[in-house]
Amino acid sequence: MIFFLLSVILGMVSGVLAGLFGIGGGMVIVPVLVLLFVMQGIPNDLIMIMSVATSLATIIVTSTASVLAHHRLGSVVWRKVLRLAPGIMVGSALGAVVADQIDADVLRYIFIVFLLYVGVQMALQITPTPGAVKESKVLDFSVANLIGLMSSIVGIGGGTLTVPYLVRCRYAMRNAVAISSACGLPIAVAGTISYIALGWDQTQLPEWSLGYIYLPAFLGISLGSFPTAPVGARLAHQLPAQKLKRYFSILIFLMAAKLIWY
Repeated sequence: MIFFLLSVILGMVSGVLAGLFGIGGGMVIVPVLVLLFVMQGIPNDLIMIMSVATSLATIIVTSTASVLAHHRLGSVVWRKVLRLAPGIMVGSALGAVVADQIDADVLRYIFIVFLLYVGVQMALQITPTPGAVKESKVLDFSVANLIGLMSSIVGIGGGTLTVPYLVRCRYAMRNAVAISSACGLPIAVAGTISYIALGWDQTQLPEWSLGYIYLPAFLGISLGSFPTAPVGARLAHQLPAQKLKRYFSILIFLMAAKLIWY
């Protein structure tokens, strides 16, 4: 019960941060789940992949809420979503296979590098610059494949990768964020199904696991994050979000350091 309550709190915090800073919850969820799973006594070689898989599963819930909100505002360019979705789903499924095959420490260090990348972006206030990339089906599939692959490996919805590409393709930031939110759903669905299948015969998994997804954490985080993401979005209009990003980047660097020595 204590674990479930902590998961709800984690979901609430990640929901607010996602709405406030426009980041995926996985960046916060994964490192905290690592610590919670250590406390639960889950075997070390399963901690990282279960954290990533469970984080990815929660994105199904949060992405659905986000997509509905953006759709009501008319910001989602569904034509682009449908062009990116096949490559994203293939990449996401492959990413789960890669994460299952590589050493647990390698997976952890990949996530640490990702945290440092996002932390630097936030600390230096780096934003995507509009470009003149000529769209093509081949390019969309290739980039979407890479986005799905990396997102599935680190347990995120892919916004930090998808938005810069869309801005380079001359989409307005408002539309880029909305399209990215919609693309988070196929990433999460394909990755979650893959992680369930890959972990199905794993004998060391704790009770209440569905493949590599730990259901108490999934349910707790989903319940906590669903209602709080809109709160974070409202706070973004009331607080100096850009200035707060620099302070939040410090927390990201601390989480990265903690993962190095957990």
